[in-house]
Amino acid sequence: QVQLVESGGGSVQSGESLRLSCAGSGITFAIYTMGWFRQAPRKQRELVARITSSGNTIYADSVKGRFTISRDNAKNTLYLQMNSLKPEDTAVYYCNRYGGWEPWGQGTQVTVSW
Repeated sequence: QVQLVESGGGSVQSGESLRLSCAGSGITFAIYTMGWFRQAPRKQRELVARITSSGNTIYADSVKGRFTISRDNAKNTLYLQMNSLKPEDTAVYYCNRYGGWEPWGQGTQVTVSW
């Protein structure tokens, strides 16, 4: 059974950085396009970044140039480096296969204040 566990969230001020991690079991990240998603209060979940099996990365316009997605295949872990955080980045962040095909984890809360 696939299990995704996100961590690394927290409360920061605008302009600061956070690094999120996602550990997976029952799934091999390396063979899939993996993504980071987020859901803000009263909004739909959205894809913010994805990384293909070959390592190509694609970002939502709202995070381009500030966020970096990466993957450690040996550790079967997905990362999201978030720099220059803004209040509008406040959300619960999740990882999953691109398309959200696996059961969702509990997510990790990111709160950015002015």
